[in-house]
Amino acid sequence: MEQNNQQQIQIKAKDEVLTGVYSNAAHFLHTKEEFVLDFMTVFPPTGTLNSRVIMSPGHFKRMIRAMQENLAKYESQFGVIQESTQPDTNFGWPIK
Repeated sequence: MEQNNQQQIQIKAKDEVLTGVYSNAAHFLHTKEEFVLDFMTVFPPTGTLNSRVIMSPGHFKRMIRAMQENLAKYESQFGVIQESTQPDTNFGWPIK
């Protein structure tokens, strides 16, 4: 008989985190050891970095797989999402 010894983890979150953050732009970087995901709100001529998430390559790959699975479920329920054109806005970090 196989025993299930999985520990259930209780996640705590502050109220301001539970409200979420809107993002209409994202920028992704990587090194050999990590992926950096920057989520922004851009209303030209300015934008604001709202959140930066740094994760291991293994976790990033699992997240991509989970996102692909959820996108497929969404589209099977609501129809295929039509991709919008990418904005012409070029943004980056100021170099000092």
